[in-house]
Amino acid sequence: MKPVKLTMCAFGPYADQVEVPMADFGDRGLYLITGDTGAGKTTIFDAITFALFGEASGPNRESSMLRSHFASPEAKTLVRLEFLYRGQLYQVERNPRYERPKKSGSGTTVEAPNATLTMPGGRVVTGNTAVTEAVKEIIGIDRNQFSQIAMIAQGDFLKLLLATTEERGKIFRRVFNTGIYQQFQSEIKNRTSQLKDEYEDLRKSILQYALGVACPENHPVYGELAKMQ
Repeated sequence: MKPVKLTMCAFGPYADQVEVPMADFGDRGLYLITGDTGAGKTTIFDAITFALFGEASGPNRESSMLRSHFASPEAKTLVRLEFLYRGQLYQVERNPRYERPKKSGSGTTVEAPNATLTMPGGRVVTGNTAVTEAVKEIIGIDRNQFSQIAMIAQGDFLKLLLATTEERGKIFRRVFNTGIYQQFQSEIKNRTSQLKDEYEDLRKSILQYALGVACPENHPVYGELAKMQ
């Protein structure tokens, strides 16, 4: 998954619309987001993760906390992300749950969370849950795996390093789509066990008949029969 363009509106510390044209960064496939403490680095991580999965990049930030405290009351909080996957362009737009002034009358109302995903062929998926499931199906990983391997926030790389062998295996199998080889290995193992059982059954059957054969001790096959017993 390669982010192409990120748009944030009334999101995090950004009161107005902010665009990050990641396509201008080049085609090397690796982006480094750096800056002073408080410069807004984590917000970019949050915006990308939120657009894809409806959650912030860190475990301590709920999606309802993502609306900017500096935004004007009428500003709509949303994130729009254009990304490439296997040469196909996708666009996902999502807004969190937040409180806003009523369009008529006084008081406030709650803006419900929503999301839309525009597929390469023009088909549109709508709804928070439906979009999240569609994104996971497209890129093959969920939010936790994404934060560990595709977009590593401060300190999160350690989580991957300290993961168990089984956990890392699951992650990399989904990322590199190697599950088919695990299935092949499992099938070979099962087939080997099946053939071994068939061999043992045949051996026991032959042995049963062989043990019923009687011959003099000086016969050439006597020694072989003795070994089988």
